[in-house]
Amino acid sequence: MAEFGDLRISDAITVPAWELSEAFVRASGPGGQNVNKVSSAVQLTWHVQASSLPAPVKERFAKLFASRITADGRLMLEASEHRSQVLNRTAARERLAEMILKASVPPKRRVKTKPTAGSVRRRIAAKKRRSEVKSLRGSVDGDE
Repeated sequence: MAEFGDLRISDAITVPAWELSEAFVRASGPGGQNVNKVSSAVQLTWHVQASSLPAPVKERFAKLFASRITADGRLMLEASEHRSQVLNRTAARERLAEMILKASVPPKRRVKTKPTAGSVRRRIAAKKRRSEVKSLRGSVDGDE
């Protein structure tokens, strides 16, 4: 039997077990006669803003996964890909760990670059050529 304690994300980040709430429901899909009797699917619920994550990680998590967070700030993950409750619990916890790990990586700062003088000249020249082509499309005064 697998041990489900605290969810360790990295050396610096751990989600305590008391922050996670799990409910077991009947899963659709494979399972034969068991599918109607055994609650093997797992619904993992985690309150993002009330969690013990560092504030910047919480903010990035909320921004990255805004569409998956409910109005009251809870993230719900459902795992039903396995026929075993234990495997589904493990899958849901691994999925949450991957999501938190993705949010824990700070984005790279964008370094502003300045266009080269040559590229500016080429752009302006191309705009002038295009302007001439378009100006020649105008109405023609006919003295015929």
